[in-house]
Amino acid sequence: MTDPLKVRARVREFALSLPGAVEEFPWHDHAVVKVNKKIFVFLGSEDDTASAGISVKLKNEEAHGHALAVPGAAPTGYGLGRAGWVSVPLAGDGAPAELLCDWVEESYRVVAPKRLVARLDG
Repeated sequence: MTDPLKVRARVREFALSLPGAVEEFPWHDHAVVKVNKKIFVFLGSEDDTASAGISVKLKNEEAHGHALAVPGAAPTGYGLGRAGWVSVPLAGDGAPAELLCDWVEESYRVVAPKRLVARLDG
């Protein structure tokens, strides 16, 4: 079993390392990471370890299906699930941090401008 706060910190660090990424707190202590004013990962609250999880937008069907196969994962609420968003828990037998970072990168590629994706690939 992994420490969800350490996994969250690793995912946050990775997300913020992507070109043009910025962190914002639109709902009190719930963090999101954006590129070009578009959210590509919901990090939730650092204080809520019981339900700690992230949400990412996965257009790639294989990645989307893989993410939904993680125990406890589900389409993101508030209608976001219909647009490809998946909420993945960080505690328990969830996905390792490296895989979560892969999904964060996939989500970034979906919303980032092509010029920033080109920087990532360059």
